[in-house]
Amino acid sequence: MYKHILLPIDGSAFGDGSVAYAVRLAKSLGATLSVIHVTAPYRDIAIGEVASLLPESDYKARTNAFATKVLEKAKQAAATAGLAISVQTVSHTHPWEAIIQAADAQGVDLIVMASHGRRGLESLLVGSETKKVLTHSKIPVLVWRA
Repeated sequence: MYKHILLPIDGSAFGDGSVAYAVRLAKSLGATLSVIHVTAPYRDIAIGEVASLLPESDYKARTNAFATKVLEKAKQAAATAGLAISVQTVSHTHPWEAIIQAADAQGVDLIVMASHGRRGLESLLVGSETKKVLTHSKIPVLVWRA
């Protein structure tokens, strides 16, 4: 069925469950699992006062350290299950676009994403990268609800 799964993770507590789920799914299908973490480019966060408080080098060091920590947790979960995974960090203004681009470039046939399951006004105000991937992806998306 599915041979290559892409799992975007953001490092949030609710997303940890999607890691365990995607690892189990990939292992049960005999599929390859790739994990992606998307960070915001410095120019997207460097607005006004923030730029003077956090120099670009500090921002990059912090985002790289966080990405390493997040991806290491995914590697450990996969290793515990006896599954080899590939990981990558991408810097992009729109995480949903980076996810779709990575999926296309890697030839994945399923994207597994976590969702809070927000509804109503909260959903409209907060938005959702999962919702945007669902809307724009031509690749099937499986949503794991946290």
